[in-house]
Amino acid sequence: MTHTVAEIAETLGLEAVGDTSIVVEGVAEPADCPPDRLAMAMKPEYAEGLSQGQARAAMLWDGADWQAMGLDAAILAPRPRYALSALSAAMDPGQGYPSGIHPMAYVDPSATLGPGVSVGPFAVIGANVEIGAGSVVGPQVHVGWDTRIGPDALLHAGVKIGARVSIGARFIGHHGAVIGSDGFSFVTPEPSGVEKARASLGDQGEAKGQPWARIHSLGGVTIGDDVEVGVNTAIDRGTVRDTRIGNGTKIDNLVQVGHNTVVGEHTLLCGQVGIAGSVSIGSFVVLAGQVGVSDNVRIGDNVICGGATVVLSSIPAGRVMLGYPAMKMESHIEGYKNLRRLPRLIRQVEELRKAVSKAGESR
Repeated sequence: MTHTVAEIAETLGLEAVGDTSIVVEGVAEPADCPPDRLAMAMKPEYAEGLSQGQARAAMLWDGADWQAMGLDAAILAPRPRYALSALSAAMDPGQGYPSGIHPMAYVDPSATLGPGVSVGPFAVIGANVEIGAGSVVGPQVHVGWDTRIGPDALLHAGVKIGARVSIGARFIGHHGAVIGSDGFSFVTPEPSGVEKARASLGDQGEAKGQPWARIHSLGGVTIGDDVEVGVNTAIDRGTVRDTRIGNGTKIDNLVQVGHNTVVGEHTLLCGQVGIAGSVSIGSFVVLAGQVGVSDNVRIGDNVICGGATVVLSSIPAGRVMLGYPAMKMESHIEGYKNLRRLPRLIRQVEELRKAVSKAGESR
């Protein structure tokens, strides 16, 4: 694919300056950029690498002195990283999945595939499945009984979708994602040590081993439009009601979403987030990497939890949290600063103790 600088700028709705007829075949980092690529020099520190490469044109920030950088052309963006979203979509060559239904795929006769759906080798599409127009089902994908998937979905190789799952339009499932697995729900004949410890905040009483009885997952999973689920992520089905993921939510790799959990719209769940069962998460929430959320917790809209935060209780809307257990970020940072001051404080106390002791001896 080739594009002129002018064509790229017009597609992005941005200003192009200099020789906008320059043709580029893709993008590159500034220091490694050949003449036929657009350099992604989106910050002044990135632009320092232009002198090491051969770029003739670059994506720059608004007001950048592109001529002083030795460029022949530039695209100026008020928010370059946001512009990169549309630019990367225009430059993406895709995954190369072929069209049509591969002869080594199995599609149940009762399944309904919309126009333009492609199905890769060794994929299995179960009974009463509906897949919307223009969707891509990659190799070794499994779509379970009575599942509905909206138009323009992209299921990469190895995605597994269980029975009775409902997914909206423009869904992206990355390699190995599992949606609609059974929830991790087990119960003992009598109150378990875990239940006793939770009620008493630490004492499980007389230890008594008991077998675990399985609670079957009768609910499904409902996912809205424009949702993306990362590599090897698991979203469990509900026990009675569905686990729900709202429109526009993006879920990273290696994330666990427990049964009955409800996630709002346009929320980000980053890598290795673990969410227990029956959690309610609002819209526009960000859970950074390795955040853990205990069961039956409520997290309000626009909450941000920093990396490795452990959420043990509900969080009101708009809070920024950090630490284990989760607390307001400013409180956590202040506590950490005080912790680092402890060795110095101990030395000062020891010096004062010695000074007081000597003063007492001199009397």
